[in-house]
This record gives sequence, structure tokens and C-alpha cells, in this order.
Amino acid sequence: MGLIKFIAIGAAVGLGVKYLTQKREEDGRSVLDDLTDKAPEWFNKAKNFANEKVELATEKVRSRNNPR
Repeated sequence: MGLIKFIAIGAAVGLGVKYLTQKREEDGRSVLDDLTDKAPEWFNKAKNFANEKVELATEKVRSRNNPR
């Protein structure tokens, strides 16, 4: 049973890597190429989102600690 599971997982990983690295005929790029090009943009969006949420939380805590 363990051998069959090992073979199935290995085949799935192999097909996944093939899919991610296979070049498209339209533009000659792969899914992995698209992901690596867009990663910095997504990272900056996530960083900005996190900063906004931290600022909101900080303001909320300060307003609770300093009632007028």
C-alpha cells in the first residue's frame, strides 16, 4: 500500500512540475514565469495591506488607552 501511495504522489508532483514549467505556444512563457514576474507586485500589495491593518489596530488601542 505504501509503494502505491508513493508512486501516486510522485506522479502527481511530476505532472505538477511539468504543468508549471511547460511553455505556452501563444507567448512562449510558462505559468512559473508569470508567477515570478508578478510576485514582487503581490508582495508589495500584501506589505501595504499589513501596514494599514497595523496602523488601524494601533489607533484603536491608543483610543482605548487614552479616553477623553
